Amino acid sequence: MGWFNNGKANCVYAFTSGQTMMLDQVEDEAFSKGLLGKGIAIRSKDGKFYSPVDGVVTMVFPTMHAVGIKSKDGADLILHIGIDTVKLQGKGFHPLVGDGDAVKKGDLLLEADLKLIEQEGYDSVSILVVTEPMDCELEYSGVTECREKKDVLFKIK
Repeated sequence: MGWFNNGKANCVYAFTSGQTMMLDQVEDEAFSKGLLGKGIAIRSKDGKFYSPVDGVVTMVFPTMHAVGIKSKDGADLILHIGIDTVKLQGKGFHPLVGDGDAVKKGDLLLEADLKLIEQEGYDSVSILVVTEPMDCELEYSGVTECREKKDVLFKIK
């Protein structure tokens, strides 16, 4: 397993605890076809979402369903909670960070009411994509049941 357990640069850690799935399994064409970038999805167990990397928050979306982060290694990532949850206009989302905040791997970024999201008719799967560099390669760790802050999901190459 080599680098997956030693915390080397460009490692992206689990941002919530739950079951992982590849993006092509997500029921949203923009994500499943990789139009927004490469990445991974997790079906969260508890609705708590943590920074997968050390970096800076570049944007908390006005509808609070997504957070952008620039990693200290220079990659731009977006953590997106749910499918079409932008339509909730912030209902059920509680960000704990703001634009420009420095974050460390494992810092709590936001909490989401997964039951409310699902009661409103939306899929609550969470998605993490690397938006820059768009042509990067990801080396997946293969973990299928992940623990936030502990398990490496992939390495950006």
